[in-house]
Order: sequence, then C-alpha cells, then structure tokens
Amino acid sequence: MKKFDKERVLLAVAGPVIALVLAIALTSIVLLASNRNPFEPYVLMLQQLPYSDIQVLIINQAAMYYIAAIAVALGFRMNLFNIGVDGQYRLAAVMTAVAGANIGLPAFLQIPMLLLVAMFTGAFWAGIAGVLKVTRGVSEVVSTIMLNAIATSVIGYVTLANVWGVQVGNNMTTGDMKKSGWFPGINLGSDVGEIYGMVFVAIALGIAYWVVLNRTRFGFDLRATGASESAAAASGVDARRMVLISMLISGAVSGLAGLPLLLGDTHTYSLSFPAGLGFTAIGIALLGRNNPGGIAFAALLWAFLDKASPALDYATPVAYEKEIATIMQGLIVFSVVISYEAVRQWGLRRQQRQVGAELAAAAAQNTKKEVAA
Repeated sequence: MKKFDKERVLLAVAGPVIALVLAIALTSIVLLASNRNPFEPYVLMLQQLPYSDIQVLIINQAAMYYIAAIAVALGFRMNLFNIGVDGQYRLAAVMTAVAGANIGLPAFLQIPMLLLVAMFTGAFWAGIAGVLKVTRGVSEVVSTIMLNAIATSVIGYVTLANVWGVQVGNNMTTGDMKKSGWFPGINLGSDVGEIYGMVFVAIALGIAYWVVLNRTRFGFDLRATGASESAAAASGVDARRMVLISMLISGAVSGLAGLPLLLGDTHTYSLSFPAGLGFTAIGIALLGRNNPGGIAFAALLWAFLDKASPALDYATPVAYEKEIATIMQGLIVFSVVISYEAVRQWGLRRQQRQVGAELAAAAAQNTKKEVAA
C-alpha cells in the first residue's frame, strides 16, 4: 500500500477509535464517581456475546440501525441534515402495516408491494422537505423536525378505531398483516430465534450505497454537490435537482428501516413500535463516517450495547443500571464530534508540513542548479 493510502486509512480509522476510547474513559469516570467498579459492566456485557440468542438479537437490531444510518449518511454526503428519518420510518411502517393487513396477494407480489409502499411513503415525506428547500430555501433541519411531529399526528389518526386501528387489549394496532407479507428469515430454533430476512436486504443496500457513490456518475455528482454547490454547478450539475433527488432517496431508504421488525416479527404496527431510531442513526452514521463498512461496525456496536445491557440488572452481588449503556452511547456521539475535529486538524497540519517540505526541497534544488550554472 502506498504511503498516501496508509495515511488516508489512518485518518479514517483514528476518529472512531479515539471516540470509542474517550467514551469508555468518560463512562468509567462516571462509574468511579458513583463508587462503582469502572470495568465490571464492560466484562458483564461482553460475557453475553457467546450466547446465540443475544447474537441473533444484535444482528436483527443492527439491521434496523444500519438501514436508518444509511439514509442519514446519504443526506450527509449531500451536506444535508435529514433529521426526519424518525418520522419517515415510522410513517412508512404504519402505512406498510395497513397495506399488509388489508391487501392480500401471493407472497411473490405481496412482499415487493409492501417494500414499495414503505419506500414511497418515506420518499414522499422526505420529499416535502426537499421541495421546501429547493423552492423556498427552507432549512431541511427545521422542516424535517416539524414533519416528525406531523408524522406522529398522522400515525395517531391512522390508528384510530374508526380508521384502520384495531384494539388489542390496552394497545391500538393496525391489525395482523396477511401471512403472504411476512418476510421469511433464518429460523435457528425456538431457543435462539430467527434472523430477519431483511438483514440481507440491509447488506445489499450497503453494497448498493457504496457502488452508487463510488462507481457512478450520479454518486460523483452527489459528492461534488455536497462538497461545493458552486463548483458542481460550474461543471454542469443542477444542485437544486440533486438536493431534491437526494432527499427522495434518503426518505425511501428511511422507509425500509422499520421493516425488519415489522415484516420479520411483530407483523403489525402498534403503540409499542420503537421510536427514536432515526435519532440513533445520526450517531451511528457519524461514528461510521458515512462509510458502509464503518456504519455496519457502528450499528453492531450500538445493537450490542442495547441487547447486552439488560444483563447489568442481574449482576451479583451488586447490580448495575442498564442505563450505563445509554450513557456510553451518548458519550460516543459527544466524543465523535471532538475526535473528528481533532483528527481533521491533525491531518490538515500534516498536509501543510508536507507541502512546506516539498516547496523547500524544490527551492533547494533550484538553488543548486543556479549555483552549478
């Protein structure tokens, strides 16, 4: 590997590594301040990894995080901050659940139909923010935050008993989806659980994300517009069109984020359907540096902290609060901002020193030639 490539890899890896180390150190300080063992919680959580059922839970949860984080990363690549992923994925999930409960097609048609419903709903909701930005200059941060609140109200309306809601005990649902729409997975037994089939869709999505961004003209235009709209416009790229398309694609991907759970497990949308996934995805995309491989690692780490932390409640002789994992997740996001800026400044100074050394060497060479002449 060339020297330049080694430095680029070092700069790419340094940020996440520093963020993780800093987050662990800060979490340990919090534990020490609480008169707790600063290392035992990590040991207890790591001891959960060999259990097959925990592994399945981590993989399934990571798939949801990964899809949502890819949606966020698409916006980041365009220098757009799509905070509306949470509303987009929840609205897409409820509309997909309604379609799955009221439309019955053969499985080879039902599942693609449900995927399209989810993607169209997410794209439509994100497209509202995109249109407002390119036509009225409204910040996507403001519009997507407001759309999240509106999505919650729309979901509340959709799940009313006189609309599509079905009362199940104290919970309001959209009714059970037709079995032809259940996405098949890999059943590892009743004691272990089932790996969602949508896990493989998430993997394919990550591959497609990398190929489109790095091997297509559209991906180049997207990255160029995100880096500098004026420079992209000078090369013939319609920046407004790229903003709108990027928001539509980001929303379509967001719409798929809730489907691993919806099509692989619950088969209905209810009030207990997880919220906040879109905000978690922001931290995962940041930690993964918008790279599909880095995002996969970050999604698995986040899912591990989620699914292994309940073991802290049962530690003996003294139990630990499972919120320690939540604290660590928050500190990771905090540390990411600090570490990435530190690495960026370090890389900039390194480049400046290299350029200075090259200019000095060139000047010395010219001086030698003049003396020799």
